[in-house]
Amino acid sequence: MLPWVHWLQPILVLLSSVFWTWGENCPATCLCPDPHTVDCSGRGLTRLPEEIPLDVRRLLLADNWIPRIPSDFLVLYSDLVYLDLRNNSLSYIEPGTLSTSSRLVFLDLGSNNLTEIPKGTFGESRSLIKLRLGNNPYLSMVSEDAFLGLTSLRELELERNALSTLKVGALSQLPSLRVVRLEGNPWVCNCNFTNLFEWLMENHHKLPNGVEGMECSLPMDGRRVSLTQLSKDSFRECQATLTLTDLLIIIFSGISVSVVAIMTSFFLASTVHCFQRWSKGTKGDEEESEE
Repeated sequence: MLPWVHWLQPILVLLSSVFWTWGENCPATCLCPDPHTVDCSGRGLTRLPEEIPLDVRRLLLADNWIPRIPSDFLVLYSDLVYLDLRNNSLSYIEPGTLSTSSRLVFLDLGSNNLTEIPKGTFGESRSLIKLRLGNNPYLSMVSEDAFLGLTSLRELELERNALSTLKVGALSQLPSLRVVRLEGNPWVCNCNFTNLFEWLMENHHKLPNGVEGMECSLPMDGRRVSLTQLSKDSFRECQATLTLTDLLIIIFSGISVSVVAIMTSFFLASTVHCFQRWSKGTKGDEEESEE
């Protein structure tokens, strides 16, 4: 036997034991190319796989039929940094489900059936850098505080969803945001779109295709126009438009003023009436005294 084979044997034994351990810890039907990666992509799964190693860092679950994530699923996987759930059947993420993933850097929830992103969905995942939420055809509502606490988020994808409006606060609360994708949504160019339009004009450098890649429909005839054809003057009438809240305040103020006026008139009338009666009584007493 060659001399170099003697010192190579222990290394081969060690490597074989490591590979054997990987195979033992890997979930059935999935692949584990390295000790910290579990790849279950395209396996026709209808639920999350069991027996995922606790020290997993990259979990790939794309192209399956998974309908939900248990709210306590990520409690045990504190080392997870990369989670790919693209192209599944997710319709809702319970608030707090992802908040325990303190090291999560990449999260892909694109091409699912999500309908809304409520406040608290991501907790305060301060390590999250890239978040993909595009290609959810039923996603029509994103809470203004949906991304609150994501202080490290640099890339946000919300393209090709069902968003007709979006609160500017959802974007302005992301101090590290560098790239945002919003094209392909059915934006409506009404007064609710004014603030978002102004934000997009000021932050057009964060859009991969600029505002040229975005369109919105006119509220009167539904015609689609590019945002490049609009300006702040296009929304000038919105500055004088009263919202429902404004109208309620005006109505309430009018009613309050009327009630106060009526009560004041009643009080003054009562005072005058009492004064007149007092005057008559005093005059009568004086006449009786003279007699």
